[in-house]
Amino acid sequence: MKHIFQKGTDEAKPVFLLLHGTGGTETDLLPIAGMIDPEASFLSVRGNVVENGMPRFFRRLQEGVFDIEDLILRTKELKDFIEEAAATYHFDLQNVVAVGYSNGANIAGSLLFHYENVLRGAILLHPMVPRRGVALPSLANVPIFIGAGDNDPICLPEETNELSSLLTDAGAKVAVHWESFGHQLTRTEIEAAKAWYEETFSLGR
Repeated sequence: MKHIFQKGTDEAKPVFLLLHGTGGTETDLLPIAGMIDPEASFLSVRGNVVENGMPRFFRRLQEGVFDIEDLILRTKELKDFIEEAAATYHFDLQNVVAVGYSNGANIAGSLLFHYENVLRGAILLHPMVPRRGVALPSLANVPIFIGAGDNDPICLPEETNELSSLLTDAGAKVAVHWESFGHQLTRTEIEAAKAWYEETFSLGR
């Protein structure tokens, strides 16, 4: 998968798995990673699916309707790539924290829904429920931040609450931050994610 890896100045910090939104690229979330923790390493990945010229991480049948078969295939593809990248770049697979926006948040959520111990934690910015009617693996004590809009026309508040409940029921520690700027990613949302991250991954400091 097309990607950028950069080793951080503190290798004890989590490695950010950066996952862009529809139409984005592997450079989109680099400023956000720098805002959250400039000392952390990051692996920023471009989705392998193209929809009307726009990169995505999996196909959809229409807006809000996922191609579940492709979602499952692409989720495994991403999981396998993370494992290959860990071997190539010598980072700890047990110390990966996803940071995803919109479509990127959905594929990160799918990793959590399908695989145990694939992520140490996640910052999901405007995610949807990736799948329904499936048993989730144990997410015991996996910390997850969800950034949401109480007037988001794509990820409705009911969807956010449903996702939070599903993750919590699987054992995750979920924090939801609400804003009122629709599906837009805001600076205050990133600042809330940064504060959550620093409290959650303080590394004893």
